[in-house]
Amino acid sequence: MTSQISKALLVLQDGTFYEGQAIGKIGTTSGEICFNTGMTGYQEVFTDPSYFGQILIMTTDHIGNYGVHDDEVESDDIKIAGLVCKKYSLNYSRKLGSSSLDTYFIDNNLVGISDIDTRSLVAHIRESGAQNAIISSEIMDVETLKAKLLEVPSMDGLDLAPFVSSKEFHEIQAENQDFRVALIDFGSKKNISRELINRNCSLGIFPYNASASDILNWKPDGFMISNGPGDPASMIYAIETVKQVVDAGIPTFGICLGHQLLSLASGLETYKMHHGHRGCNHPVKNLISGRSEITSQNHGFAVKYDETKKDVIKLTHVNLNDDSVEGIMRLDKPAFSVQHHPEASPGPHDSIYLFDQFIDLMSKHKK
Repeated sequence: MTSQISKALLVLQDGTFYEGQAIGKIGTTSGEICFNTGMTGYQEVFTDPSYFGQILIMTTDHIGNYGVHDDEVESDDIKIAGLVCKKYSLNYSRKLGSSSLDTYFIDNNLVGISDIDTRSLVAHIRESGAQNAIISSEIMDVETLKAKLLEVPSMDGLDLAPFVSSKEFHEIQAENQDFRVALIDFGSKKNISRELINRNCSLGIFPYNASASDILNWKPDGFMISNGPGDPASMIYAIETVKQVVDAGIPTFGICLGHQLLSLASGLETYKMHHGHRGCNHPVKNLISGRSEITSQNHGFAVKYDETKKDVIKLTHVNLNDDSVEGIMRLDKPAFSVQHHPEASPGPHDSIYLFDQFIDLMSKHKK
């Protein structure tokens, strides 16, 4: 277990640096730095594949005090590149916990830093924007870390799906099958599969580079485009696959990266956000129902809506904090998508109805 007296450094691309305590494995890690405003559910956050390649700041004060649980994961292992937090608990007090967070980090080779002013750091990122960073508990020289940081690629233009996708096609059978859903895995959260299986959908899970012919030959009733990390505009192969499947008339539902890929396949554009949306407390308005929803979000890219395409693409959801696009619907094809996470493990569940909307779309299409 890491000693609390071990020092660590966090250095940002703009030269800003913080000294704190080492947590997890002793080592060095780098990636784009971002922050999550959620108060609970840290294990689900750390295992979300959409965070691959990113150093994450948790804005809540205390991390680790309820340990970890084997079932509270969204993928097979930790996906964040590193963790930054204020107070880090080496002990935990939950009876159902399987281990401490520190043991979990060491087992997963995760490097982090605690005991820094995270409020100051988040304020700096909100002002300066997304940038790369490096954490080290083995190199305590700022200039050396600055030099290493120059080698870290920008998230802009990065295709990261190959690092987190399923390697081979596989199937998951529902106990009572009503639908066959082809899920293309760009870094899919486990709860997307759970929500579909709970609605009697058997799944064919395709790797990131599956072709439209692979998907259509499986004869799905519906097509799910998953979440995932990286820059959607760099994924030309995926945009073409999505376009072909949607053009074939298969009912389609996209989440997060899947929303961006459907938008790109429909003729819209994406852009890199100043510092992104991450957390489980983001307000979104459903423009069709008029209701507001509290949503879970994790994205650093967003879709730019084009009013000239309103006869083909309907804007369905907007973010109430900054008016960014949160959902679209194709008017000429049975396809829709949202930027937020309706599967929302660990919550909230205001948007869970979108899975039922997908089921209804498949039902109407089958009839």
